[in-house]
Parts: sequence; C-alpha cells; structure tokens
Amino acid sequence: MDTEIELKFLVSDNEVPLIPALITQFAKRVNNKPAKNLQNAYYDSPSRELRALDIGLRTRCLDDNCEQTIKLSGEVVGGLHQRPEYNLPLSGNKPDIFAFDSSIWPMGMRLESIAENLYPIFSTNFIRRTWLIETDNGGKIEVVLDKGEIAARGKVDPICELEIELVEGDRADLFDLAEQLLSHIGLRLGFYSKAARGYRLADDLPLIVDKAIGFVPLSDDCTQEQALMATVNYAIEFVQKHEQCYVNEPSLKALKRIIDGVRLIRHAFWLFSDFVAKESTEALKKELKWLLGELQWVESASYLKTYTSKRHAYYKRIHNAPELAHVIGDLKDVQPTPTDLEDLFHCARYNRLILALTRWLLEKSWRQNWDQNAIKAAQSSAKSQAKKSFDSDWKNLRQTFSENKTMLVSEYLNTREILENMLLSGNCFGSLFEASQRHDFRAPWMDIVFGIHELETLHYLKQLCEGQKEQSFTDILSWLQQKADFLVSAMEQSRHASLNCEPYW
Repeated sequence: MDTEIELKFLVSDNEVPLIPALITQFAKRVNNKPAKNLQNAYYDSPSRELRALDIGLRTRCLDDNCEQTIKLSGEVVGGLHQRPEYNLPLSGNKPDIFAFDSSIWPMGMRLESIAENLYPIFSTNFIRRTWLIETDNGGKIEVVLDKGEIAARGKVDPICELEIELVEGDRADLFDLAEQLLSHIGLRLGFYSKAARGYRLADDLPLIVDKAIGFVPLSDDCTQEQALMATVNYAIEFVQKHEQCYVNEPSLKALKRIIDGVRLIRHAFWLFSDFVAKESTEALKKELKWLLGELQWVESASYLKTYTSKRHAYYKRIHNAPELAHVIGDLKDVQPTPTDLEDLFHCARYNRLILALTRWLLEKSWRQNWDQNAIKAAQSSAKSQAKKSFDSDWKNLRQTFSENKTMLVSEYLNTREILENMLLSGNCFGSLFEASQRHDFRAPWMDIVFGIHELETLHYLKQLCEGQKEQSFTDILSWLQQKADFLVSAMEQSRHASLNCEPYW
C-alpha cells in the first residue's frame, strides 16, 4: 500500500510552458521522465456502491501494460490530498477486485455482488509529463503535469492539472515547492479529484451552490481540539467548493457562500481561543480580512440585484422611476466582472492563504507555546464547551432582544453581528444536539436575520434616493418607509416567539 500525499493545482494552458524552468530553479537535481499517454477507465456498479464508500476503482493502460488501482477513503485538506492506494498488474483491461488483499475492504462490503455488476462509468485520457526532483534537504518530490480530458456519456471535461507528490522526506518541502510555483505562475488549488469530476459528469450532477453553510459534522465524544480541526477543515472545503461553483457558473450566491466559509474560519479562531493563541492566527486573520475586503462589494451587489429582479416586489417601483434605475445601472457597471473574480481565485495571495490554512491545520500550529491550561482546554469535551458558549449567547440575546423594549429599524440593524455570531456557533457545535429541537430553536432567529438583511436592502435603496430632487425619489422614500415599518412589525412577532423558544442544548 502507498499513501499519496500530494497537492493538486489547476493550471491554464498559457502557464504550462513556464513549469519546467520553475522546477529546475527549485530543485537540487531534476530527472525528467518521458511523457506518457495514459488511458484510464473508472468502474462502479449501477447503484454506485463503490462511490458510496468513497472507493475509487481504476484501470490504467500504457501501450500493452495495464494495472488496476484501488483508492480508499482518505482526506482532502485545502489542496492536499491523502489517500491509501493499492496497485496491481492486470492482464487485459478489465478489473479483478478479488486480486486485492481482502483485508483492505470495509467491513460488510458486498464484494461478490459489486464484482458481478462492475462496468466502466467514465474515462480519463491524458498526456502525463513527470519530473522527479531532489530538494536541498534531501527530499524527493514527483511533479506531474496532466493534459487531456474526462469523457462520459458523450460529454467531455478538460484536464490541465499539476500535481506535486511527496515521495520521500519532509512534508515542508512540498509546501515550499508550492510557494515557489504560486509566486511565479497563476495556479489554483484543486479540491476535486479526476474521479470526483468524472462521477459528476457521468451522473449529470453539477456542483450546486449551498443555500446555507450547514453544520460541521462532529462525533458526540469529540474534544475541543477535534472540533476546531473539523470546523476549519469544513470551512476550507466550503470555500473551495463555492470557488469552483463560481468558476463553473458565476453567481453572487456562490460568492456569498465563500464569505460564509471565511467568516466560519475566523469565528472558529475566536470560539476556541482558550487554546488557540492569537499569535498562531494573527497572519491568517490578516489575510482573511484582506479576502473579505476583496469581496466586500458582494453585499451591495446583492441589494442591487434584488431591485432589478423582475420576480421581486421592488422591480415595478424601480422600473417606474427611470432616474433611480439609471443610478442603479451605473453602480452595477462598476462591479467586478467574472474575469476579475477568476483573476482573484488564481492570484498568488489567495492561493497562499488557502495553502497557509491547510498547513496550519496539518501541522497543528496552534500547539506552539501551549501551557497546561491550553492543553486542558484542547482535550476537554466539545459538547461541554458548546453548552457554555450557547448559555452565554442565550443570555446575551435575551438582554439584547428583551421583551420589555420596542425595537425599531436602527435597533435591528445594530444586532446583526450578535445574531450572526450566535448562529455561527451553532454551525460549529450544532451537530452534537438533536436536529429537530435545534431547528425549532434556530428557525425564528434565522427569520430575524433574513429580516435584517431585507431591512439593509431597504436602507441601501433609501440612501440612493436621499438627496435626489425628482418627485419620483420622494415617492419611493415614502414607500420604503412603509415597507420597513411592515417588515419590523413581522420581525417583532418573530422576536417574541424566539425568546419563548426552549434551548436545544
């Protein structure tokens, strides 16, 4: 068995010629291997039983030599892929899964049934160029450039990937080479394997933007440190998924989910501050703040989209006020374009951030300079910490949203950060508690957050109208006030319902 430890990058065609020289600059010695034309087929049953177990079965042929490979469930953190892999020579091009050692298969796997129903789901065919390099530290890294395509059901998806795999030595060499490459060419860390892309193509399952960030999966007995690692890894994956969603089909929703993922990472640093020292996250928080700054325009762009959507109640009002429509049009014209966003996702600073988060997680950088209190906190129960955190949030919310006071638009707008942080804590720890009770408690608070976003939309439109002299703007301002008053009335009902909810923890 081999365990792959590799970083995967997506590279554009025009960057490919720069790669050999960069590798030579980094390496002490380089062995340039002959290019290979690899023909690969991936097999599964009609019900995708291997896929359900996160197992990949592949045949690979080069000239007259074939092999079969099993890849078992592994780990993807940022762009770093780690998976157990088993390879056997194969006579012919059809797989024989009984040839593998029976001990590798998960308990209860129906091997005979799967073997009877195996058929090729998709193929990946590409030209592979390989360089084996030796680093100054004595490590060995294999650099692989694959160019070709994934094919399934008459559809194709291009492959242009650069993979760097640690063969021998310290994992730090792998990250150092990645830094070298990112500094000189426009790469993007790849989250999805060729197999994952092939299954999506074969089963016509494109990536879909999530409606919300969801809950970090945690085991009931996990420690705080395990919860931290799960949360940051979940958030990195969430960011990378929606980065790919945006590249596939640009949308503001995909960008908003990237923002959600970044905010979850920052919230985790704060939530686990009993053992995550500020010094270990200072540089990361600076870069996360930079990324949020690059995406700061997304919120106002969402407001503008709301005003100009024919399905929204605002559209008719805006359409009947050409002066305001013109102002909105001018604002939309200066928004970043999809090309600008693709440049962001390919830039060195963005990919260094994802790489740095990956490295921080793998190397457990928060453990540096730990004292006994930090060790104790890290090893303590995540569920106990969740209850303490939720109790504190609940006390704060009951004070902020007290039934003894009347809340107006300005008061609701000022509570957004408090509410969103409370909900993010729930995203981190919520899976430790019963789902239906969790939903019942969070639902009215979610309604209030959506109401606040709607109030901010109205407030933004109000700011665009104020100071304008045309009568149409005056009429819209009056209409906006009526809409805000009606919305606050509905939110007041949600507020009173929220305060009477039974805590789920």
